[in-house]
Amino acid sequence: MRIVVTGKDGQVARALIAAGTRSDATEIIAVGRPELDLARPKTIAPAIAAARPDVVVSAAAYTAVDQAEDEPDQAFLINEKGAGEVARAARELGVPIIHLSTDYVFSGDGAEPYDEAVATGPKGVYGASKLAGEQAVAAANANHLILRVAWVYSPYGKNFVKTMLRLAEGRDQLSVVDDQIGNPTSAEDIADAVLAIARHWQKTGAARPNGLYHFAGTGETSWCGFAREIFRVSGTLAGPTAEVAAITTAEFPTKAARPKNSRLDCRRFATDFGHAAPPWHDSTARVVNTLLRDRDGSPN
Repeated sequence: MRIVVTGKDGQVARALIAAGTRSDATEIIAVGRPELDLARPKTIAPAIAAARPDVVVSAAAYTAVDQAEDEPDQAFLINEKGAGEVARAARELGVPIIHLSTDYVFSGDGAEPYDEAVATGPKGVYGASKLAGEQAVAAANANHLILRVAWVYSPYGKNFVKTMLRLAEGRDQLSVVDDQIGNPTSAEDIADAVLAIARHWQKTGAARPNGLYHFAGTGETSWCGFAREIFRVSGTLAGPTAEVAAITTAEFPTKAARPKNSRLDCRRFATDFGHAAPPWHDSTARVVNTLLRDRDGSPN
């Protein structure tokens, strides 16, 4: 099975590439700039066709949440039009698409975890552009699965875990928001979920489940709780640590509003694919271990 993923440097793309090296039955091909540039829609179909996919994974996106408030046209060009063109290219090749979306499509005002039936209501440009992308993908290719994920981190790229460890190198105390709740989700676990979908599709053929699904780490915490767990694990491995002071969202203003409740209900995915993410504590420990091992060159 040949899986083509958009984006070469994104967290999920890199995690998929790493996962592909562990399987003789699955080949992962990453296509990205300059050959495939979501901001230049005419590059998309030729690049995907040249990669000869059995499944397309639409992982590349505009993800600068605050910057999107100043660049709405660019955010929508990439996250809506670009995503739609990727789905259309897959349709023309007769292959299904897995499109990654986000918890930011919700307002975050609800008190319970969001399942797939809950009405969306993004508060910022980034969330609105990703919701428009979901709609564009669904319109362009009936053979689609939209996978909403949340609070993504990994050993790759820029993310909360890497930022916390970096900041702790020079500070004894950090202030982290404690009134935003969500499900930390490892990109490596997302890659495993994508592979579970593709393999299930390979077995079921035309009867493959599609539509809208949520997938996130099992369990919930705040950003403050997440930071404290990162440093707890790091401390056991002689890595950087810091005291974490809990603050409110109001004490840490950002240009774009963040959802206060980002929790995703992932039961539909677990039922249909027989697969669930590990507890977020376990995946956090694995990623911190990898980052510290890579930093000092020794196994942990």
